[in-house]
Amino acid sequence: MGGGTARPRRRLADGSAVQVRVCATRTTAATQCLRTTRSVRLLRRLERAVGRGTDAIWTNLVNHGGMSKLFRAVRSALTPLLLLTAVAVLPAAAAAAPEPAGAVGAPTSAGRPGSELDRAALRRSLAAVPAAGAPGVFAAVRDGRSEWTGAAGIADLSNARPTRPEMRHRVGSITKTFVATVLLQLVDEGRLGLDDPVGRWLPDALPGELGQRVTVRMLLNHTSGIGNYTNVLLTSLATVIEVGNTVYTPAELVAIGAGMPRTGEPGEAHSYSNTNYILAGLIVQRVTGNDPAAEVTRRIIRPLRLTGTYFPGAQPIIRGPHAGAYFAPLGVRDFSRYGMTWAWMAGELISTMPDLNAFFRALLGGRLLSPATLAQMKTTVPFVPEQPEIGGYGLGIYQAASPCGTLWGHDGGVVGQLTVSLHSADGARQVSTALNYSHYQLFSGEPHPIDVAWQNFLFTGACAASASASRSTPAPLRLPAISALAPATR
Repeated sequence: MGGGTARPRRRLADGSAVQVRVCATRTTAATQCLRTTRSVRLLRRLERAVGRGTDAIWTNLVNHGGMSKLFRAVRSALTPLLLLTAVAVLPAAAAAAPEPAGAVGAPTSAGRPGSELDRAALRRSLAAVPAAGAPGVFAAVRDGRSEWTGAAGIADLSNARPTRPEMRHRVGSITKTFVATVLLQLVDEGRLGLDDPVGRWLPDALPGELGQRVTVRMLLNHTSGIGNYTNVLLTSLATVIEVGNTVYTPAELVAIGAGMPRTGEPGEAHSYSNTNYILAGLIVQRVTGNDPAAEVTRRIIRPLRLTGTYFPGAQPIIRGPHAGAYFAPLGVRDFSRYGMTWAWMAGELISTMPDLNAFFRALLGGRLLSPATLAQMKTTVPFVPEQPEIGGYGLGIYQAASPCGTLWGHDGGVVGQLTVSLHSADGARQVSTALNYSHYQLFSGEPHPIDVAWQNFLFTGACAASASASRSTPAPLRLPAISALAPATR
């Protein structure tokens, strides 16, 4: 599709304007995007049009396995014309002005002397995320006692309900930081050791030589060499739907990962695998005699009063206020009702952005672990040995470079929902943010506009105003889940 005249945006009940970006990717031409006005009914027709024949495209993309080969994969799999849809909601003021505006934002305390939260910049940078193509985004930022929460765009494409800062969200692999913290508390209590072989605790789950060579530490920093089971579970658009309707046991997930080809020798190098944290959850269960979700709740969620945080178990719904969950290759289908037993202790948790900040503040501030064990947690292995400057992975937490120095945290990506939570080393400066849209990068060979805008917001939130000059051309932030091709939790 090309050419054409953009029609006026459609006004919604809340005064917002729905803007539909229709992209036509041809085998002989670069992607062209038309911005036109369409109703959700039209989006659903486009979704059905895209749905025919996309499994072959998906499988081809996954098999090629790298962004550098993305365009060759697309050319080999695409029909002559593929329609992709994404909805962006701009407030009424932004519809008439080129500068994004209209993010809902509010301070939640009077602040503290010397606070450098630039609330106007936070509102502007957050509003730029839905302007770049995401349905909705929300966030919580903190600097000491000064807090800001904000939201922009819409939560639900079926009724244009706006996003709200307090919404609950599937935070995916940020679950790993909670689970790792509980395991490390058990280390502090002398109930297990980081260098214990996994086979000591789980002889049936990881038998033989592998169980004796892989240690608890290797599970937590992803150097075990055990395969990532989600690469087997999620291989096509059809399986994305199927997995959410299937109940899995942890033993089944471990068996899949353990049966995959090894990614390396134990302890050799970092290779992200969700199987590691299924095993970690089973170790918590073996050592304590309790369900690991119950242990995380007892040791972390309740003491910190994280009232919006819980494990859903086999419940497919998100309790309380939440946004939709939109998986870009399947258009406007809402995945907010979705079973998460396939993720378990690798990515099942539901939380809010203020709750995530409260957890990481307690963790990095030394309230949950002894100083020595927290230092072990923050001892990292590089993501890429040849590029240590881009960051590394510790024990359930990672280190990332930013214009204002090293940040600590984690990200999470599940079907239709993305989350990033980043913090200064002492937990004083914090930003946690969520999108109700995922896997929009699959057909983009360049940094996606959503990622560019979202990274800018992250740096605005994580860095004091004095670092704004450094943020003009920031280096790309390594976000493992967000850059992944497969729809796996990370």
